Amino acid sequence: MPAWVPEGALHYLAHTELGQPMRELARSAGCHASTIMRQIRRIETRRDDPLVDAALRHLGKFRAAKHCSKEDPPMVQDTPCKVPDEATLEHEALRILPRLCETGAVLAVAADMEKAVVVRDTASGGSTRTAVVDTAVAQAMALKDWIAPTNSGRIIRYFITTAGRNALQRLIGRDRAGKRADRGFAEAQTAFDGPGADWEDGSDPACETRRQRMRYSVAESPLVALSRRRDRSGKPFLTDAQVHAGERLREDFELAQMGSRITQNWQGFLTGGTQAGPGAGAGVPDHARAAQSRVTAALSHLGPGLSDVALRCCCYLEGLETTEKRLGWSARSGKIVLRIALMRLRRHYDETIGPGGPMIG
Repeated sequence: MPAWVPEGALHYLAHTELGQPMRELARSAGCHASTIMRQIRRIETRRDDPLVDAALRHLGKFRAAKHCSKEDPPMVQDTPCKVPDEATLEHEALRILPRLCETGAVLAVAADMEKAVVVRDTASGGSTRTAVVDTAVAQAMALKDWIAPTNSGRIIRYFITTAGRNALQRLIGRDRAGKRADRGFAEAQTAFDGPGADWEDGSDPACETRRQRMRYSVAESPLVALSRRRDRSGKPFLTDAQVHAGERLREDFELAQMGSRITQNWQGFLTGGTQAGPGAGAGVPDHARAAQSRVTAALSHLGPGLSDVALRCCCYLEGLETTEKRLGWSARSGKIVLRIALMRLRRHYDETIGPGGPMIG
């Protein structure tokens, strides 16, 4: 069985699928039989959740397919097993769980659909899609109690649980530790580790150039928080189209980081430049190279200043107050510049990709 399957689910499948007695399972696990009984009862009560029920059914088929022999009927041998492995689940969790941490975000799952979508409420009262995930991965998340349903019916909405938030923190810490081990740097717990995570800041003339670190918030992006604000007339400060443009830039930026560690050097845009760093695109998959090209074109279209605030706030998820201090701007001026950048970014996407575009999932 995959390593991500909870112990309680393993005991439940062993008892219901293989008929193993609870006392035998307790001796193997080194615990009391009542503990096994509570685990089995808890899993049984959770089968009302369609994702949990489907996950258990697929795990049962997975076990049967793994232990089938040539003498078994062809139907048993050819049973499709929609069970993700440990690496796939962790990779998708790092992509989906941060989206579910955003305010008003839920995972919507429809019956008999192979994909689930993450949607988030917008300031205008509508909703926008921010991510798409395979239903098999959503089933694994539900079985691990990372997500929980809020309703019943044909379309069920799931929110992230406390266990899901804790799991996300562990996965982020493990991912950062692995990247730093590969790069040979000592581990730091709170810094964002990615291309452009370090940049030179010469704002203090009395001191030598210092190394700064980007911060990464898993709660929500500054763009989402700013979209909930309203102006004096009561209208949202950012329109849905502007938020969508910023999310499109962020999605391209995340896609550009996948594949190889030798990726685009984004520091040039933080200092007003527009040139790619050394080794940009070398050894990068086609989808990541295409995403790099789209990000580079978008930031080049914005130009110095606007590209800086868009990269910091939309991609690196740096707060507006921090951006204003690092750029030497006056207080509360960053949101105005960011809105101008998003207006130009939206126009750029409309001219190059078309209104709406194929991005976001």
